[in-house]
Amino acid sequence: MTTLHLNCENGRRLAYRKRDGASGLTFVWLSGFMSDMSGTKVTELEGWAEAEDHGFLAFDYSGHGESDGAFEDGTISAWLEDSLNVIQGCTDGPLVLVGSSMGGWMALLAALALKDRVKGLVLIAPAPDFTEKLMWPEFSDEARAEIMNNGVHMRPSDYGDPYPITRNLIEDGQQWSILDRTIQFHGPVRILQGREDPDVPWSHAFRLVETMASKDLVFQLVKDGDHRLSRPQDIDRLKATCAEIATAV
Repeated sequence: MTTLHLNCENGRRLAYRKRDGASGLTFVWLSGFMSDMSGTKVTELEGWAEAEDHGFLAFDYSGHGESDGAFEDGTISAWLEDSLNVIQGCTDGPLVLVGSSMGGWMALLAALALKDRVKGLVLIAPAPDFTEKLMWPEFSDEARAEIMNNGVHMRPSDYGDPYPITRNLIEDGQQWSILDRTIQFHGPVRILQGREDPDVPWSHAFRLVETMASKDLVFQLVKDGDHRLSRPQDIDRLKATCAEIATAV
């Protein structure tokens, strides 16, 4: 599908790909932190949606991929606003939100904001509250002081160059914490999680089992799975899970 751009009222220009489907159901992909819509999982799911004649939408948050903006200016508030702007501006009808890592947090927040339209959730290594509950506790005292005093810390990465973690990101994330109360979403939820995930411990993702109000929730723990869950068998599992959700909503 061709990459298009949405000019938002807040001045952001966001890149997205979209197709309509005869089924009337649209799957929306929400990427992880520092990820974009060019990844293996999203392109594979895009092909699956086309084959099944479902609608599909993927996009890049501001400061990510082909969208405008600087990554270091991003916050959870900004990326949630991006998500809602693209979803509301580019889709109609019922939705299934598919969120990976931070995208799982975005999917949960978007589902609460769009209750009448979101019918199901597929969450891959979901990382709600990660700025406060995962990232901040693992920082050294020196890194925390750098963030609080200088406003930014360059965090080493296993996937590439160091990247900026800002004080704005950490402090803004606190207002969007959702794991300490019941999440009032009642549609079907499917969670895929790798037991060997070094970034989002399976116990963190498992907290959603008790936190979600939904009674139709299945948590799949892949014993040898990593954070990305991008192996062929993982992709097949993701497609099968989305197919299951399509029949359940």
